[in-house]
Amino acid sequence: MITRLLTSASVFFLLTGSAWAAEKDEIHLAFFDLQNPELWVFVALVLFIVVLYKPITKTLTTKLDGRAEAIKSELDEAQRLREEAQHTLAEYQRKQRDALKEAEGIIAEAREEAGRIEKAAAERTAELLARREQQALDMIAAAEAQALADVRGQAADVAIAATQQLLVNATQGDGGDALLEQAIEELPSKLN
Repeated sequence: MITRLLTSASVFFLLTGSAWAAEKDEIHLAFFDLQNPELWVFVALVLFIVVLYKPITKTLTTKLDGRAEAIKSELDEAQRLREEAQHTLAEYQRKQRDALKEAEGIIAEAREEAGRIEKAAAERTAELLARREQQALDMIAAAEAQALADVRGQAADVAIAATQQLLVNATQGDGGDALLEQAIEELPSKLN
């Protein structure tokens, strides 16, 4: 790059020097004549560039290398942060999947528990209804037995009252005394 700059500068000075000389219509010494001040300016410029070339290039390359190193370290840090972010994202996605599976498991358990509770409640309800039905049947049977006993008692009372009435009617008058004597006579034979 510096070589191109020096070549371009020398061509420039050669062309401008001869053009300047032609413009003034004066005869000047050749460009490479030691008396030519433009030659010394050109030589001083070349020496100045040559002297400063190494420190400038060293400084520039050092700064550029430092900048390149800084950019590389920033890129490495960005890559590390990216990988860390991807790792963290993967971990959170895994945790989310695990949480979803756990939630699904909890829901399934809750459904099973609800089914068991519902089944147990249905069984208890069926048992309770069976007991209540049996109690009702027992109460109905007891009521029937009581009603039957009441009917029998009333029937016996009615039969006794009717028998009593028949006996009263049969024992009134002469026929009753004869019936009584006959019963007394038959008594010892019935007792044996």
